[in-house]
Amino acid sequence: MKTDRKIITYLREVGIFAAIGFLMTWTGMSCSSCTFNTRDFWLSVSITALIWFTLWKGNSRLADFLTTKISWVKYPITRFLVGLAATVVYTLVVLYLVLALYNLTFEVRMTRTSTIFSIVITIMISLFMHGRAFFISWRQVAINAEKLAKENMAARYESLKNQVNPHFLFNSFNALTNLVYEDQDKAVKFIKQLSEVYRYVLDTRDKEVVPLEQEVKFLQSYLYLQKIRFGDKLSIHFALDDVTSQVAPLALQMLIENAIKHNVVSEDDPLHVRLFVADGFIVVENNLQKKTRLGEPSAGVGLENICRRYEYLSQTKAVVQQTADKFIVKLPLLSGT
Repeated sequence: MKTDRKIITYLREVGIFAAIGFLMTWTGMSCSSCTFNTRDFWLSVSITALIWFTLWKGNSRLADFLTTKISWVKYPITRFLVGLAATVVYTLVVLYLVLALYNLTFEVRMTRTSTIFSIVITIMISLFMHGRAFFISWRQVAINAEKLAKENMAARYESLKNQVNPHFLFNSFNALTNLVYEDQDKAVKFIKQLSEVYRYVLDTRDKEVVPLEQEVKFLQSYLYLQKIRFGDKLSIHFALDDVTSQVAPLALQMLIENAIKHNVVSEDDPLHVRLFVADGFIVVENNLQKKTRLGEPSAGVGLENICRRYEYLSQTKAVVQQTADKFIVKLPLLSGT
């Protein structure tokens, strides 16, 4: 079906360019000395059609190629100037080669008016193509921005939901109840850390990125609550000192949450989570000891959501790897803004 459509489209284009060649020759624009129904007439038609076909298709491909190499969004002026120069050069080269070939072979000569007309129209059409490419890129950026906003909203909602779901509240208050009787000072610190967790969630709800240092500080509060619950069964090791970067808010917390949710955490099988920087990535790595059955329902969108957010925040994609004994997620470092 697709092949048939391509053939139909190709034949339609050939027909259009043949009609242009016929009209320009018939009106004397391409060949003022050619008379109808002679070899020179139809030769002029074929020359004109070939020129228009080559210029149209070539400049169209050229515009697409330049768009992949030079971003309209980041470098609009450079992209416009390079596109204009490339169009003019390509047009002149094609006209010279085609006309030289036919002039050496046949006696038909293209008129000066035809040559100038072809150059002017081609440049106008090419400018239209470059402008179209610009608006397509601009529209895609707008779409991506909207998608990013939705992804961030979904991520913030997912994280907030994870924090206030009955399991988290039950575990936190259960631990707090025991602390009140066992160690009141620790209970006070527990409440303070719990409030810090909620404050951070609310403070970052409208932010796309936050400093890594701020995210790590939040994780200290979050992990304090988890350590009260799991004790030595959960080991978190940070190696993020002196790292200047931005990070999607709550992304690291969600990765640690996923590690706890999907793996066994016990005295016989403690869970070890490491956070460090390597090769331009923030790496979150944990030993793999999957639960046979999840104790808590999973929305199934946490990790995928993080990966999608980083697709828009960075040109480098997040990396998810799983080996026989480890689960690894790599988030690209984001430059400060």
